[in-house]
Amino acid sequence: MKTIDSTIYPCLGALIGDTVGSIYEFDNTKKTDFPFFCSESIFTDDSVMTIAVADWLANTDRSQESLENKFVDWGNKYRNPEGGYGSMFYNWLFFPKNGVRQPYNSWGNGSAMRVSACGWAAKTLDEALELAKQSALITHNHPEGIKGAQATAAAIFLALSGKTKDEIRDYVEKEFGYNLHRTCDEIREVYKWDGSCQGTVPEAICAFLDSTDFESAIRLAVSLGGDSDTLACITGGIAQAFYKDIPEYIIAEMKGRLPRGFWQVMKQLRNEIN
Repeated sequence: MKTIDSTIYPCLGALIGDTVGSIYEFDNTKKTDFPFFCSESIFTDDSVMTIAVADWLANTDRSQESLENKFVDWGNKYRNPEGGYGSMFYNWLFFPKNGVRQPYNSWGNGSAMRVSACGWAAKTLDEALELAKQSALITHNHPEGIKGAQATAAAIFLALSGKTKDEIRDYVEKEFGYNLHRTCDEIREVYKWDGSCQGTVPEAICAFLDSTDFESAIRLAVSLGGDSDTLACITGGIAQAFYKDIPEYIIAEMKGRLPRGFWQVMKQLRNEIN
């Protein structure tokens, strides 16, 4: 199978995972041999906000005000994405109290699903952790919300830096306390819907650790059930950073499913990284 070095498209792995998982979010599968794409496969709010963070990091102004503006700009551009925004984030985005947006102490997995670009843009592991914290704090200022974003960004940074799966697992377990010594077969039997970081991020990382290539990582993540698009979004972000090569047919499919503006932001982020 012909593959392409996907590092020219930072964050694409997260967008692929989101798109593939989109049709299984409310119709879970516990199998890995599901159709990878179908006519209804579409990006969701996970991709929109991933691009918003990427757009923030592709520019020189990395203030919280700039990040808020990116969320609002992209949110208004895609007000009703597939799956919809979470209720608290929706109110934060479109109905701020007295016109002021404040974090709402969320531990939801939204902070982790949108964080991919923080691992790509960072020059050091400490910077990856700090950028992830900034990207989470604006809404998800609960310790678990911050931790989920940081663990995901750290895994992406370490993968891009050439670390092994064992090294990535050991670091995340030590620093964040997640149990990553579980196989997908073990998780799948008991896993149910969980919208929290603490109930999503470890499982998404386990799917990456259990995989053999990019496509198998996405298949494993979706097969766990639960919040399929977000699980696969997180897994896909890490898997792309680690494997780098993605089958050509997957990228070709995504070119027909993602808006031109998403590709432009990924290109801008790539230029900023270089």
